[in-house]
Amino acid sequence: MNPNSDREIFSSRIIDYPVTMVYEAFANPQHLKNWWGPEGFTNTIHEFDLRPGGKWILTMHGPEIGNYENSSVFKTVQPQELVGWTRVSQPLFAMEITFEKLDDSKTKIAFRMIFDTAEESEKIRKFAVPKNEENFDRLEKELSKMNV
Repeated sequence: MNPNSDREIFSSRIIDYPVTMVYEAFANPQHLKNWWGPEGFTNTIHEFDLRPGGKWILTMHGPEIGNYENSSVFKTVQPQELVGWTRVSQPLFAMEITFEKLDDSKTKIAFRMIFDTAEESEKIRKFAVPKNEENFDRLEKELSKMNV
């Protein structure tokens, strides 16, 4: 991943859970719906076919008002390493999530959002970076429930 491109937004965090659990939190829609998106959002996952060419269709429900329809097509699925998809709903971008095992109980997860132009990237960057941090916070909370 090249976090230095002006067409990309890159966020990462080291999480104190094994890569198998971190990947399961993404790959299992029963967990994914609980943490995907910024703080206060809930999700209805309509379709989640985690394979190349498979669709991911969800509605993100805003904490105050608004439902946000999201539709994507998976391009790459390498379990516990890399999942990539292309959004087919606005805003349009490609997304990659990497799962890097650091040791038996630590994983580095990284989000890479890839836009066609620097201008499109800049429109999203100002809120995507802090919202991605909220997303990682929610992931850690979900992992703590899975660990019980």
